[in-house]
Amino acid sequence: MKWSSGTAAPTLKAPPNATDCHHHIYDGRYPAAPNAVLHPPDAFVSDYQALQQRIGTSRSVLIQPSTYGTDNRCGLDALKALGPQARMVAVVDTTVSDDELKRLDLAGVRGIRFNLAQAGATTPEMIAPLADRVAPMGWHLQINAPAARILEIMPILENVPAQVVFDHLAHIPEPDGTSHPLYARVRKMLEAGRAWVKLSGAYLDTKVGPPTYADSTALAQAFILSAPDRLVWGSDWPHPTEAADKKPDDARLFDLLAEWATHESTRQRILVDNPAILYGFKQ
Repeated sequence: MKWSSGTAAPTLKAPPNATDCHHHIYDGRYPAAPNAVLHPPDAFVSDYQALQQRIGTSRSVLIQPSTYGTDNRCGLDALKALGPQARMVAVVDTTVSDDELKRLDLAGVRGIRFNLAQAGATTPEMIAPLADRVAPMGWHLQINAPAARILEIMPILENVPAQVVFDHLAHIPEPDGTSHPLYARVRKMLEAGRAWVKLSGAYLDTKVGPPTYADSTALAQAFILSAPDRLVWGSDWPHPTEAADKKPDDARLFDLLAEWATHESTRQRILVDNPAILYGFKQ
C-alpha cells in the first residue's frame, strides 16, 4: 500500500457510500507552483483506489494541495478518473473568472481551500470577496491553518455568507485540546450551523501519538458530543506532511472513528449523511 503503513484491513466495517472527505492526488506530469513548500512523490488515482479497497470507502473528496497553487488541472483530471462518486475542493484566487467558477462547479467542485499553513496562492484578504462569489453557488470555504492563524481570521470567518469547513480537527493544539480558546469559537460556529469540522489528521497535532492518539481522540469526542451533524471524516492520504518512513496506518486511522463515535448511527452521519449534504452526493 503506497504512502500508508500497515497492511491489515480496518476492524470497523464501512457502511455503503462511506466517504473519505480529505485526500490528495500528486502527479509529476503537472508542474508545482513556484512557491510550493511541499513536493510529495507521485500518488496516483490507482494508488488511492487501492486505499479505498483497503478501508472500505466508496465516495471521496479530492482536496487541491498547496503544491499546485491555483493550477487545478491535476485534481480535475483525477476527478474525472474517480468518477461520479467523487467531488473536489479547488484553490482559486480573486482573479478567477465567473466562467471558470461555473466550469469548476460542473466538474464537481464544491468548495475552495485557503491553505494558510504555508506560503501559498491565497491570503486572508481574499476570504471575504471570494466567499461572496461562491456562497450563491452553494460552495464552502475550507480552512487549513495553525490555531493562532485561525484565531486571527475568526472575525472574517464568523461573518462570511458561505459555510466554513475546518481541516484536521481545526488544528487545535495539544495538550490544550478543548481548553484552547479556538475550540470554543469553532464549537460556537458548529452549533450555529455555520461551520463543519473534519475528523482527520489525528497524527498532526497529537502529543501522545499512535496507536491511541488519546489527545486527538478526546478532542474528536468533544466535537462529536456537541455537533455530530456538522462533522465529516477524512484520511488525509497520502499524508504529505509525513516522511515516507513515518506514514500512519490508514486502517488504524479509520478504526479510530469507532472510538470517537461509539454509536453506529453517529458514524453513519459522519461517513455518509453529512458528506452527502456538504458535497452534494445523492442520499
